[in-house]
Amino acid sequence: MKFTYKYIAALAAVASMSLVGCNDLDTEPNGYSNRVSTEQKQDAVEKNPDLASAGVVGISATINQYGSVYDAHCDFGWPAVMMFLDSNGPDLVSDNIGYNWFATSGDFNLGSNNNYENNMSWYYAYKMIKAANDVIANIDPETTNPQLQLYAAQGYASRAYAYFTLVQLFQNTYVGHESAAGVPILTVENSEEAATEGAPRASVQEVYDQILSDLDLAVNMLENSGLGVDKIADVGTRRFVSLGVAYGLRARVNLVMNKWQAAASDAAQAIAKSGATPLSIAEASVPGFNNSDEHNWMWAIYVQEIDRVVTTGICNFPSHMGSFSYGYAQEGAWRRISKALYNNISDTDCRKGWFLDANKQSKNLNSNQAAYIAQFDAPAYCQVKFAPYQGVLNTSTNASDYPLMRVEEMYYIQAEATAMAGDLAGAKSMLENFVTTYRDPKFKCSAQTAEAFQDVVWNQRRIEFFGEGMCYFDLLRLNKPLDRRGGGWPSEWVYNVAAPIPAFLIPNNEIEGNPAISENNPTWSQPTPVDDFE
Repeated sequence: MKFTYKYIAALAAVASMSLVGCNDLDTEPNGYSNRVSTEQKQDAVEKNPDLASAGVVGISATINQYGSVYDAHCDFGWPAVMMFLDSNGPDLVSDNIGYNWFATSGDFNLGSNNNYENNMSWYYAYKMIKAANDVIANIDPETTNPQLQLYAAQGYASRAYAYFTLVQLFQNTYVGHESAAGVPILTVENSEEAATEGAPRASVQEVYDQILSDLDLAVNMLENSGLGVDKIADVGTRRFVSLGVAYGLRARVNLVMNKWQAAASDAAQAIAKSGATPLSIAEASVPGFNNSDEHNWMWAIYVQEIDRVVTTGICNFPSHMGSFSYGYAQEGAWRRISKALYNNISDTDCRKGWFLDANKQSKNLNSNQAAYIAQFDAPAYCQVKFAPYQGVLNTSTNASDYPLMRVEEMYYIQAEATAMAGDLAGAKSMLENFVTTYRDPKFKCSAQTAEAFQDVVWNQRRIEFFGEGMCYFDLLRLNKPLDRRGGGWPSEWVYNVAAPIPAFLIPNNEIEGNPAISENNPTWSQPTPVDDFE
């Protein structure tokens, strides 16, 4: 497979990916200050806010692209990054076959600085940071214009999300590693220096300080603006960061930092401000998760039929994940749930029907869907959670949206953080009310300690967010081992890797091009397979 980097000077990844201005307000494309000063651009935008709208829309577009890093069918933007990460973990099972473009994650051979995961996550995150910085640079941070506050908040929140992703992958989790080397911080203020001198790895603490600063600004601007994201565009509105999403992002960050009360408070605010409501048991008892207009979605990658990831036919998330769509999955690269995790789902839980059982049946399927699955001989435990685009079986128009945040997550964060903050009884009541109302009417939590309760929530999250890119991050933040035994994995991929799972290595292209990075993370070896058990 030919590997083609498409790092360009417009990317904010220091030297090899220099931060430069490339928006319509520049009369020259090289640098924020060439001929038109930052102050002049901010003044122009203040007088005509519509000048900033294209940049805002462009933030989400930067991570919905085909072939930006690799000339390969597994590079379809951020959904591919999330699918790689899920495939690293214990729960998203696949086979070691030629049609499986995510086999490098299955074999967990990630201990070098040149692999799909580290290059794509680094590239797309810094590409988002670049787009966010372009928006931020053109808006006065002291603006009182509601439209510009809405726009600027998109930049700050998106930049925080990108840094949050990077720092979790390229260093061990926050608690206990605050002084460890994190990732380079690129902002509007240091862009020119970074482009010529490089940017060093900031400490983990410094990266999290930047993340929280950005999210605080985003929340405050969205509160003060009072405008909804429908003022940015009237379609695909959930590609933008609403006030509820900003609170939700901060809840995620506070959870990782073990700032329990803040996490619980932000999660509650996210629920209230978003207006989103969880899927009912009836709604969750059919294939879905393909449309950002659903009432439980808060934030998403909005995909249109004309997007290149769609017109490729098979280089997109539904092709690789979807059991009902035309693409790689139905050619044998099926995505299954771990058998061990499946057997841990209650028979009264509607989510058990998100997967075929041992007899290749699911109560969540209608007769046409069941016949289709049988026709292609989908294996036991195959996922049937994700419906095809517009519900059309065997469609090659794979234009399904991809979820970045659903409101259900906020209920889990609120419950976990409440328990860890000291209110176990209150947390159990929260969790039981949520699960019995929306997923399993017979659910009962028997945890007697906060730590045991945290594991109960973790198990719920593993089921709820299967295939949505959260599993690997939970392993990292909870300091869990990577244990694939009993999951139905190919024997050569059955691992039991002790915690903490090693951090990704910074890509070789960045190490060679950034003179300010003095050392990478330690290399690590591919794990040795272990004996499986049923």
